[in-house]
Amino acid sequence: MKKLDLKETIVDGHKVSPVLPSEVKNYLIDIDGTICDDIPNEEPERMATARCYDDALKTLNKWYDEGHIITFFTSRVEEHRKVTEEWLKKHGFNYHGLLMGKPRGGNYHWIDNHIVRATRFDGHFTDLVEKNVTIQVFEK
Repeated sequence: MKKLDLKETIVDGHKVSPVLPSEVKNYLIDIDGTICDDIPNEEPERMATARCYDDALKTLNKWYDEGHIITFFTSRVEEHRKVTEEWLKKHGFNYHGLLMGKPRGGNYHWIDNHIVRATRFDGHFTDLVEKNVTIQVFEK
């Protein structure tokens, strides 16, 4: 991975968390049902043989090659790390990180002090396009 040039930010005389350059995206990608067959944690024996979604592999590796950060964020638990890493390697996914233990059940509502963009996977991995949508925000 290339070293990223994070901008140091000072607020009220104190350093705060660094910010990526605007042209670099920090992708958090789910695994089951997004880049491969949807395998529940209760059936870990299927994880090693899950069908890879070729369009996901092509698109994510393209984003990686463009310099974006790819981190898989999965509801699989820590005991599934080895089989997951082996599966990602076998299928040729390039990535920077793997976070285990995402809460299960969907209906995620992410609250953060940094810009967060969410894209619901609908079965097709392609380049992203911009659309005007309605979102929920905190009232000032």
